[in-house]
Amino acid sequence: MTVETSAPVEPVRKSVRVACPVADAFRLFVEGIESWWPAEIHSRAAHGQYGSGVTVERVVFEPKVGGRLFEITSEGAEGLWADVVTFEEPHRFVLAWKPNDRPELPTEVEVRFEPDGDGTRVSLEHRGWERLDARAGEARRGYADGWRIPLERFAAAAGR
Repeated sequence: MTVETSAPVEPVRKSVRVACPVADAFRLFVEGIESWWPAEIHSRAAHGQYGSGVTVERVVFEPKVGGRLFEITSEGAEGLWADVVTFEEPHRFVLAWKPNDRPELPTEVEVRFEPDGDGTRVSLEHRGWERLDARAGEARRGYADGWRIPLERFAAAAGR
């Protein structure tokens, strides 16, 4: 069940076009996430949640409802980023996004894969900011730019 805690906040919406079929784009995003995700800047380890010197060794996306998206650190710790709440291969997935240990509800990230000529349009919507109460505006502003690098790296890996 989704719980709204304050006034609605505009979702962050980003999209990128890649030059590969929908199924290939979906597979790269999910199964190949470790090959393109910028864990050196976008991870729990990169934000110092484990202390200094700890790095991400692996990024794992479990492709099923109830699966997880998480990092495994150089010290063997697992850091949860999200739970998979919808998984409709190869068209879309939805994540309950919470890459931290703050006492707050997760936001929601939906990624859609749609045919676009001879390629694929990958559209990301990050919503549910109001669940973060006083942090909503700050968090949304950070992610509005923060999703740019992961999507650029994904597009490069997919052969933009």
